Amino acid sequence: MNAIKKEDKIYVAGHAGLVGSAVVRQLLRQGYQNILTAPHSMLELTDQAAVNAFFKRNRPDVVVMCAAKVGGIAANNAYPADFIAINLMIETNTIDAAWRFGARKFVMMGSCCLYPKEPVYQPISEDLLLTGALEPTNQWYAVAKIAGMKMCEAYRLQHGFNAVSVMPANLYGPGDNFDLAGSHVIPALIRKFHEATIKSAPQAEIWGTGSPRREFIYVDDLADAVVFVMENYNDHEPINIGTGDDISIGDLATKVSKITGYTGQVLRDLSRPDGVMRRIIDSSKLRKLGWTPKISLDAGLALTYQWFLNNSYRIGATTEGQSSKAT
Repeated sequence: MNAIKKEDKIYVAGHAGLVGSAVVRQLLRQGYQNILTAPHSMLELTDQAAVNAFFKRNRPDVVVMCAAKVGGIAANNAYPADFIAINLMIETNTIDAAWRFGARKFVMMGSCCLYPKEPVYQPISEDLLLTGALEPTNQWYAVAKIAGMKMCEAYRLQHGFNAVSVMPANLYGPGDNFDLAGSHVIPALIRKFHEATIKSAPQAEIWGTGSPRREFIYVDDLADAVVFVMENYNDHEPINIGTGDDISIGDLATKVSKITGYTGQVLRDLSRPDGVMRRIIDSSKLRKLGWTPKISLDAGLALTYQWFLNNSYRIGATTEGQSSKAT
């Protein structure tokens, strides 16, 4: 496989999102200057003709695929057709165009939620993909993303296309989606507890029992790992990216309440689903290659809350009376 060079043209699909923006930051930190991006207004990735024209015109050497329709349990339940159809179109168009127009490397973004629901051995190793039923609360997204990963593998087998897939733990960090109708657990907790603090609310709710355990990785750590994989990993099997630590949702809520200064009662809405009771992935393959995470959960939560405070004017969150400094 040809080595990645600093002067290579690298297209980051979905560069404005949580993962894509972090990947762009990391590439710049590491001296990559020829970074190609295209805002949604200029390139609709569900439009095959537009995608082919973009790749024919620009011919990137490397593609980092961060574009996807994502969301939490509520969004997956409300829009199952969107989650499967939009992601399938984005992946099919981009993978085929990357191969067709000469990209040397393609990095496909998967997710730990693609692994089977319980019972499954924990921590989850890469060979457990497709060995059991999916979690119903995110199955539409998972089916589409698995199809994209298998498409990468198929193009490798038939065409020799150097496409690799990464499987990150649950993500959070600056640029996350804090809309309660579609957010994941950490941004949802930050917003709920922040607004409860502002309103001096005596109670705030979290979904489910608080017992499920999840592994979280700060998005800039993920981006660092993605660039490491881009440079050092060329196998057909997916590779996990995680921290090796998990935490219960109840304990996570306690951490977030302290960071946001919320001192009221935390209630559990038992009418809401828990999802999988535990999910932690085995990242030993990546560790053996030489990569380790750098940002602890406590530090990452504080950085994420600071970003939320600095940007709440454009995400519609209440800020009146709140200090601009995270504690």
